[in-house]
Amino acid sequence: MHLIQFMLPREGRRVGLVEGDIAHDLTAIDPAWTHVYHLFRTARATGRSLEETVRQALAENQPPQIDYAAFWQAAPGGKQGWLLPPLDHPDPGHCYIGGTGLTHLGSTQARDQMHKAADLPQTDSERMFQMGVQGGKPEPGKRGIAPECFIKGTGVILRGHRDKLDIPSYARDGGEEPEVVGCYIIGEDGVPYRLGYAIGNEWSDHAMERVNYLWLAPSKLRTCAMGPELVTDEDFQDIRGRCRILRGENVLYDSGELLTGEAHMSHSLANMEDHHFKHDQFRVPGDVHLYFFGTMKLSFASRGVFEGGDAIEIDFPSMGRPLVNTVRRYAPDNHPVQVRKA
Repeated sequence: MHLIQFMLPREGRRVGLVEGDIAHDLTAIDPAWTHVYHLFRTARATGRSLEETVRQALAENQPPQIDYAAFWQAAPGGKQGWLLPPLDHPDPGHCYIGGTGLTHLGSTQARDQMHKAADLPQTDSERMFQMGVQGGKPEPGKRGIAPECFIKGTGVILRGHRDKLDIPSYARDGGEEPEVVGCYIIGEDGVPYRLGYAIGNEWSDHAMERVNYLWLAPSKLRTCAMGPELVTDEDFQDIRGRCRILRGENVLYDSGELLTGEAHMSHSLANMEDHHFKHDQFRVPGDVHLYFFGTMKLSFASRGVFEGGDAIEIDFPSMGRPLVNTVRRYAPDNHPVQVRKA
């Protein structure tokens, strides 16, 4: 099942079920379903799964359909409507965005190159990756080694399909990270529930990280994108795709085949989820969590600096239509933020 969230200029936010080039407008069945979040809460209240809730609603109703193919082409603010991230929270402050890295072989090679460029004789990246190889896939019921992890921010930094990814005035550059995102809601019982997965671009600043790898944490404090679809039935074993960066008609970068999912990772899904949700503050009932699972390849070492208007296309065909975003670059500005006494 592939779910979307979209905006109609007059009617407002909607939730849809994608089938081919059309989508069923689920919000027309129940006006309270303005977010997938509300669909989940309905499912929990009735004791059914998210998929069962949607299927039953469609079996009993015939809602209007939208031209999903046209919506996929539309940029935010379009007259006919546009796509939103496929999962968020009505209050962005209750949507937490984080992730993990060094979970794919290609990623450790790229990160290793960045850190060696800083004249480090032996990198922590390589050591962290080897720890994952040795202990990242424990037996069921046992806790494995912790992966590298980070927090990007809250839902205020989340962007959808065709939206812009920012290079702030204080940043050195931007950097695409084509990944799969785990999509979770914490139930009223404090249990994390996985709704499914989406394509993600965990936008970062690799030029900043290259100066000193201890700047990895602030290099992650950027916007990010997810979508266009929330896929509820992906098994996260062997997901294949590619990433392209375009400047007008010119292809600046083509990743070739990207491999992700457990078959291509040093950590199991269960281990990554455990090491995120083991923290009490990440199991607050009602919160949304979006978790990026890492990538095998980055363009940083093989392209120039991003320019405003550059487009990034991430395509994992088993997860629906590609995620496309454009770069927005702000003019450099080193004026410090002034804090006032209360």
